[in-house]
Amino acid sequence: MFAVIKTGGKQYRVAAEDVVQVERLAAEPGAVVEFGEVLVVGGDTTTLGAPTVAGATVAGELLEHTRGAKVIAFKKRRRKNSRRKRGHRQEFSLVRITEILTDGARPSPTPPPRPQRAKPSVGVEEAESAPPPETPVSTSEGSTAAPGA
Repeated sequence: MFAVIKTGGKQYRVAAEDVVQVERLAAEPGAVVEFGEVLVVGGDTTTLGAPTVAGATVAGELLEHTRGAKVIAFKKRRRKNSRRKRGHRQEFSLVRITEILTDGARPSPTPPPRPQRAKPSVGVEEAESAPPPETPVSTSEGSTAAPGA
């Protein structure tokens, strides 16, 4: 299931467990944020909003606030000894989408726990059955002793 949300004047296509970088939100890291402007909800059937989908909400967990790379605006008027240099860093928020809700459902006030990934582990049987690593074989052809000496 996916949704298209609008926040900060931009539109984002999101699905559950996506991490999205949006314009800075007024919330603390770890809080649950709601995006009420849902333009499209897709999945088995696609619902288009006019302009928004009624009763649809996207919830996410605010991970952190970051700043983008510095953009330098340098203006120069030649032959007039006129130069101006200004820097700007845009502020962003990283949000992990937790759920896409329809039919007027409200998101949970606490973020759900993340599912743990199964780490691949080498079993004892697999380690014993694996062939030992090959060792280089040294030859005596590289010796510098004179023949017959």
